[in-house]
Amino acid sequence: MEMHYPRIVVAGLKGGAGKTTLSLGLISAWKKRGKFIVPYKKGPDYIDAGWLASAAGHLCYNLDPFLIGRERLLSSFRGHFGGADCAVIEGNRGLYDGMDAEGTYSTAELSKIIRAPVLLILDCTKSTRTVGAMVLGMQKFDRKVDIQGVVLNHIAGRRHEKIVTEVIEKYCGLSILGSIPKLKQDVLSERHMGLIPFQEHPEVEKAIFSASEIASKYLDLDGIWQIAVKAAPLPSVKRRGEHLEGRSYDVPSADGVTVGIIRDAAFQFYYPENFEELEKLGARLLEISALKERELPEIDALYIGGGFPETNAIALARNASFRRSLRKAIEKGLPVYAECGGLMYLGRALLLGKKKYSMTGVFPLSFCLEKRPQAHGYTVVEVTGDNAFYKKGTILRGHEFHYSRAVQAGEKEGVDFTFRMQRGQGIADKKDGICYKNVLATYTHLHAYGAPEWAAGLIRRAFLFSQERNEGVAKKGNRQAARRG
Repeated sequence: MEMHYPRIVVAGLKGGAGKTTLSLGLISAWKKRGKFIVPYKKGPDYIDAGWLASAAGHLCYNLDPFLIGRERLLSSFRGHFGGADCAVIEGNRGLYDGMDAEGTYSTAELSKIIRAPVLLILDCTKSTRTVGAMVLGMQKFDRKVDIQGVVLNHIAGRRHEKIVTEVIEKYCGLSILGSIPKLKQDVLSERHMGLIPFQEHPEVEKAIFSASEIASKYLDLDGIWQIAVKAAPLPSVKRRGEHLEGRSYDVPSADGVTVGIIRDAAFQFYYPENFEELEKLGARLLEISALKERELPEIDALYIGGGFPETNAIALARNASFRRSLRKAIEKGLPVYAECGGLMYLGRALLLGKKKYSMTGVFPLSFCLEKRPQAHGYTVVEVTGDNAFYKKGTILRGHEFHYSRAVQAGEKEGVDFTFRMQRGQGIADKKDGICYKNVLATYTHLHAYGAPEWAAGLIRRAFLFSQERNEGVAKKGNRQAARRG
């Protein structure tokens, strides 16, 4: 049985072409018209996804062929579409940019997997007829990619728009579905890792409103909508759990197990699918702020994602009571899984300029920030060391993107690595993943759909910790009752 999923992929010739602003504009403008839009993001990205979710008023899901795999990707798209009127999928980098000369895992490949029409946004700065040549090349480079329309960006004036429009319509046979002029001010601000996350943006609603106004004023919203609704049908969605097929793991019943999530301005990089997997396995999720709360609540495991601890270093350092509480829980065996920013938080300190900000001190590492990325891209890791979450020999696909660098006090001793990097940089010497008791911290981010071992390992360890704690409480109660008797 085939089902209809109106959808459109927003793509460009390069990064920074205007894909996010266009995607935000489409989502928010269609939402104003009463349409239910589900956003998706291609690529290992959290920040753009956060903005798309904010505009849609709905979670943004990841569609990355490398992280998730083809079949699981299709399942996720169909399964998360729900009762939406349309899906807007923002691509990453240039349309054909991938991991190799074949463009493996590119936005183009994604568009073919989900059989989605493509809307190109073109930066027309200081170009006229050449833009037509570029579009023609995009069409002929892979004729299986369904490019259906073009939006012009950074148009200098009416004459500029007229020439480019005539060229594309004459030589490419494509409709111009929007023409955005050079704007005096960018809708979205940037800093060292890309856009400022919507959680930290001072005027989120104003930025989204501006994107909506741009779309309403300069785009052919009806024309783009018609392209989306005419997208080819897809096979019906398979049943829950299909994305875990082919991967064996042992998970005890986790009903009643509580997994804490540190989620605040400092730690905000999470895939919603990761939360979903924990809940599907029976966990109750509890959000915690490392900035505001004084003590760690009673939980059975803790997940600390990535984010910007460096921009919140003062507040994190000042909340010493929470850091002591977390360290105390770790000493008692609390399972903790930390990624990137979470790794930094579990170190001794953040070194920013000439200032030092104390962190939890679980690991004998401090972290400084460099002006250039220290690692950026997909990762493949092999589990080679003992740890609380994975079996040795497990291969995991993920990604890393950080400006921070680990700095050890004194000699390189007391740090054992769990991961060997088959692809990527890791913490040091092509190694990643450091452990202490039931803690594992790594620069590598994982997506639960491509790494089911992650959720399984976290839940299994949480269950064991809960069981051990309950047995300890029972024994203590028995001793007290014996003394009273």
